[in-house]
Amino acid sequence: MIKSTPLAAFNGNGDDQRALVVIFLRGGADGLTLLPPFEDDEYHRARPSLGISKKIALSLGGNVGLHPQLRELQDIYKDGALAIVPACGSEDDTRSHFEAQDLMEHGGLVGGGWLARFLRNREDVHSSALAAVAISRDLPEVLRGSPSVAVMQSLDEFSLGKGSEKLASQLEKLYGAQTDALGQAGLGTLKELRRIEKLRATKYTPEHGAEYPNDYFGRGLTQIARLIKARVGLQAASLDLHGWDSHFAQTTLIEPLMQRLAKGLFGFYRDMGKAMETTTVVVMTEFGRTIRENSAFGTDHGHGGVMFVVGGGVRGGRVFGEWGALQTNILEFSSDVPVNANYRNILAPILLKHGADEKKMGDIFPAFDLQPTNIYG
Repeated sequence: MIKSTPLAAFNGNGDDQRALVVIFLRGGADGLTLLPPFEDDEYHRARPSLGISKKIALSLGGNVGLHPQLRELQDIYKDGALAIVPACGSEDDTRSHFEAQDLMEHGGLVGGGWLARFLRNREDVHSSALAAVAISRDLPEVLRGSPSVAVMQSLDEFSLGKGSEKLASQLEKLYGAQTDALGQAGLGTLKELRRIEKLRATKYTPEHGAEYPNDYFGRGLTQIARLIKARVGLQAASLDLHGWDSHFAQTTLIEPLMQRLAKGLFGFYRDMGKAMETTTVVVMTEFGRTIRENSAFGTDHGHGGVMFVVGGGVRGGRVFGEWGALQTNILEFSSDVPVNANYRNILAPILLKHGADEKKMGDIFPAFDLQPTNIYG
């Protein structure tokens, strides 16, 4: 499915190789498990069953480490291509997944998604029918209002179906007779359809010995890597990893998800090779979880979580910020990690790196006083 407006100039820009990939961990991923503060005694008192000890955590230096199921991320971190931001999230304190996701994807109380507004406000306004891609069944809120969006689960869906060549020729004549923006858009879309047909006809082999998980997440990252390498003008892509709502039996629930996340990101990182210098992957979630484990060996909805940023020239091999002391008397609502880094302040420098007009950052994140975190050196 392609959603577009005549405002988009469907001519692609193969010379601009910058691509931004947004991965949303839906369900409220527990940042204190992904990035455990293993030196904090209060953390272990609050989580006698779920706490990750220093003995098994993957050290990043300092007093935090990665969960052992995120081993592949440690390799990216050591390469200097992974930055991590703890105690990160939104100023909103809603406990609703749907409200929190909408607010974060919209960038606040505003219509449309922040990623869509970024695409509309780039310094380079040229776009292609594949400038924005959502690997999904439905249009994600973060891309709502984009000049054009291709929503698909695989490249196989990006087709006119049987007899497509004859239909495409007829449509070309129809759009070719139009001299307005709609005619341009139609011809551009048909051009991209033909490029995808050629891509599908060629078996894709990941490079540099990369391997992706054989699941929806791994296949989605494979599709994105393939599009970026094909130089079809991809500027932004979104992909979700669902299932992080861990009220019950958290260890059993999220350890396989952490494996999928780490293996998928590492596969993408290796496959892209040098192209990771102009490709940025942002991993975010709507909120974190409570510091205390509950009676069902899970954790409940909280506030501060964690973000990961991979590639794109990020000053990696660093943890930007800290969880802070986790004593009950300084926690929000006596149970939540405070948000020390607003997600917009992490996204802002990334969007600037990818071509956002600095003068229009207020349009991308309206009604918010940006204080960008310097994640680039």
